[in-house]
Amino acid sequence: MKYHKIERELFIKNRANFTSQMKSNSLAVFNSNDIYPISADSTMPFEQHRDIFYLSGVDQEESVLVLFPDCPNESLREVLFVRETNAHIAVWEGEKLTKEAALETSGIKNVHWLQDLDKVLFEMSTYCHTFYINTNEHYRANVETETREDRFIKTLLAKYPAHSVAKSNPILQRLRSVKDPIELKLMQNACDITEKGFRRILGFTKPGVWEYEIEAELIHEFMKNRSKGFAYTPIIASGNNANVLHYTENNQQCKSGDLILLDTAAEYANYASDLTRTIPVSGTFSDRQRAVYNAVNHVKKEATNMLVPGNFWKEYHEEVGKLMTSELLKLGLLDKADVQNEDKNWPAYKKYFMHGTSHHIGLDTHDYGLLYEKMEANNVFTVEPGIYLPKEGFGIRLEDDVVIQEHGTPFNLMGNIPIEAEEIEDLMQN
Repeated sequence: MKYHKIERELFIKNRANFTSQMKSNSLAVFNSNDIYPISADSTMPFEQHRDIFYLSGVDQEESVLVLFPDCPNESLREVLFVRETNAHIAVWEGEKLTKEAALETSGIKNVHWLQDLDKVLFEMSTYCHTFYINTNEHYRANVETETREDRFIKTLLAKYPAHSVAKSNPILQRLRSVKDPIELKLMQNACDITEKGFRRILGFTKPGVWEYEIEAELIHEFMKNRSKGFAYTPIIASGNNANVLHYTENNQQCKSGDLILLDTAAEYANYASDLTRTIPVSGTFSDRQRAVYNAVNHVKKEATNMLVPGNFWKEYHEEVGKLMTSELLKLGLLDKADVQNEDKNWPAYKKYFMHGTSHHIGLDTHDYGLLYEKMEANNVFTVEPGIYLPKEGFGIRLEDDVVIQEHGTPFNLMGNIPIEAEEIEDLMQN
C-alpha cells in the first residue's frame, strides 16, 4: 500500500466496539470486495470493502473476518482468513499478506488460509445461534452488481437454515459515524494532500487550459503524497458546466472570464476528503461573481456553526434553507412574493440550491451515519452550499470537511485551504 502503516490499535478497538453490541451466542462475517472485471483479462483497481477494513485493517482481496465473542473455544473468537500466498503469486501479482503480516496489521492472532474457511466456520456454527450478515443499507445505496458479500450470504443461509439472522449494518452505521482520533489523523492527512493539490492548480490555471489538464495536475500531486488518487470521480467544471451537479467529462477548455467549480479531493489509506472550491479562470472575480461567491461563503460559515451535538440533520438543513433564502433575496434572485408563495415541499431557494448541505464523510465519501439520530461529537460532516445560475453561465459551490466538537464550533479539517475570494485572487495572480 502507498500509505504509511496504520496503528493496529484502531482495528482492535473497532472490533471490541462492534462485538460489544452483538447478541449473545452470535457470530458476524465480513468479506472483502471482488476484483471487478472490465473485459478480456482486464480488471478494475481493487478497492477494499470498507467494513472489513474498518474492523481488521486488511486491504487485500479474498479475505474474510469472523467475529464470535462468546465462542466457548477462545481461539475462535476472532478469526481472519486470507488468501494463501506463495513464490509464484509474489512474482506475478506482488507480495500478499502472510499470516504473520496479517497479525501485525490486524491484531488478530488466529489467521487461517482462505481454503480453511468452510471447515472452521462449520465448527463455529455448531456453537452459535445467530449469524450477523453484512448487507448494504446505506441510504444512498443503489447496487445492481452482486457482490462477494451477497454471494456469501446466499450460501451461508442456504447451508445453515436453522440459525437466526441479524444485521451488522445498524451497528456499523453508528460506530463508523463517530471517528476515533486515529481516524481523524488519517482524514486530516487526506485533507492536507488535497490542499497541496489545490494550491498547485491555483498557480497553473489560466485562460486556455483544459479541464483535463487541471485533473492531471491534481492526480500528480495526490499520488506524489501517497494517495491512490481521487476519493471520488473529480468534477472540474468550467463555465456553465458547473450547473451540472455531477459533471465529470472534464473535457472543455477554460475561457477568460469564466469560473471553474472544482469538486476534487484526495483519499488517504481508504479515508476520503471532499473539497469544493470555485475559482476565476483569469484570476479575478467579476463584481457579480464575487457577490454570489461571498453569499455562498456566508451560508457555509453560518451552516458550519450549526453542526453541534444534539442537532438533527433535517432541522439543520431547514435552517440552512432559510439562510440561503435570505442571501438569494439580497442578490435579487428571489423576491418576497417567491418566498410567500413557495411550495413548502420544494422551497423557493431550491431553484438555485437544489442539493443537500451536508453528509457524513469517512471511509466512504458519503459515509455511514443515521441522519434521523442526533449529531454527536466526532461525527465528520461536509458543508457544501451552492448557488447555480445557468442563465448567467456560472455556478458556485464551496465545501469543507468539519469535525463536530463536544463544545463549540466544529473543527475544520480544511481550515488551511484558501477560500476567501481575495485570497484566491492573490494566490492566482502571484
